[in-house]
Amino acid sequence: MKEVKSDVVIIGAGPAGAVAGALLAKKGWRVSIVEREEFPRFSIGESLLAQCMESLEKADMLEAVKSAGFQFKNGAAFEWDGARTAFDFREKFTPGCGTAFQVPRAKFDKILADEAERQGVKVYYRHSIVSADLSENDVKLIVEHKGENLAFHARFVLDASGFGRVLPRLLDLNRPSEFPLRESVFTHVEDNIVDSNFDRDKILITVHPSERDIWYWLIPFTDGRASIGVVGEKEKIAVWGEEPEQVLKGAIASAPALEKTLCNAKFDTNIQRIRGYSSDVTKLAGPGFALLGNAGEFLDPVFSSGVTIAMKSSELATECLHRQLSGETVDWDKEFVEPLKLGVEVFKTYVKAWYDGRFQDVIFYQTDQKEIKSMICSILAGYAWDKKNPFVAAAERRLNTLVEICTAG
Repeated sequence: MKEVKSDVVIIGAGPAGAVAGALLAKKGWRVSIVEREEFPRFSIGESLLAQCMESLEKADMLEAVKSAGFQFKNGAAFEWDGARTAFDFREKFTPGCGTAFQVPRAKFDKILADEAERQGVKVYYRHSIVSADLSENDVKLIVEHKGENLAFHARFVLDASGFGRVLPRLLDLNRPSEFPLRESVFTHVEDNIVDSNFDRDKILITVHPSERDIWYWLIPFTDGRASIGVVGEKEKIAVWGEEPEQVLKGAIASAPALEKTLCNAKFDTNIQRIRGYSSDVTKLAGPGFALLGNAGEFLDPVFSSGVTIAMKSSELATECLHRQLSGETVDWDKEFVEPLKLGVEVFKTYVKAWYDGRFQDVIFYQTDQKEIKSMICSILAGYAWDKKNPFVAAAERRLNTLVEICTAG
């Protein structure tokens, strides 16, 4: 059996894997990425948050992304039954980048993977994990490629396999998510938008007029196309039909403002669905491994936090791993899991409050208190690890106090 040896093997060449690979290669470690698909390939999660730009800069990938011609993004717009509001990420509380991009993931992910390779990472496309034998400083993965098995040997493995969740499946780490079973139905369209109220520099989040736990995303790209999707509990969105096309078109027709915005759209791409995407695990790290991004816990697409969490997990994990490979003792729970969970739990607080309506009350409340709005804006921009922000440091308590003020008003 052919053998491949490296210091670290990463499962998955998406944003988490590519960023982790580049960060480790910059430190001088030999890195192999095992990727099941061939890039470019379709993926959702196309609206980046400003926090992502910080991670891309650390991985020396930001210039390649900036030069790719992606749609500029400076914030998020919200619409519900005639009410409209917007958040400009440049007006956030937390220092740092205040803009991002809307990206077709096929092109974006390929750029990141290519940049990782340029920095010395070896990417093995069309390679699928068969089994994993993990112990401290000794990792062995059996990988299938074109009908033959290969053995990948390393000192550590990072699982960045996204919804494939390779190690959680092989190591029996999966556990039910706290979130109810929801599904997304989505596609890309030639949007032909002429609506003067639509700002292509922002993602548009539309709330269903009567079912506030059903919402839509509209993400514009530079080429006159856009990503459109609806999210809701399976039983609720089934009222529009069984097939994905029936669900998506029926859902849009029930949201008058969104239907008007998309009145000239050409639906020319296959409509897809993902069910039961929220996930969780019993642990994020153990002897010889750590889980990055969606391979660990995925919350919900509502605030586009997936890629941000993925990249942040790559930053934290590679810092720990570099020290461990250099001979230091690392407490992965205290130095990786707990810092990562800080931001994840903040996002989780606001996701839950979105679906029960509390955070929607805050978002659509008209206020002149710019400082409070800037603090909320920081979270929407992805800066969920900024403990100087009161709405991060005491997320649930501060949010509930703000909800009381908004509902009373």
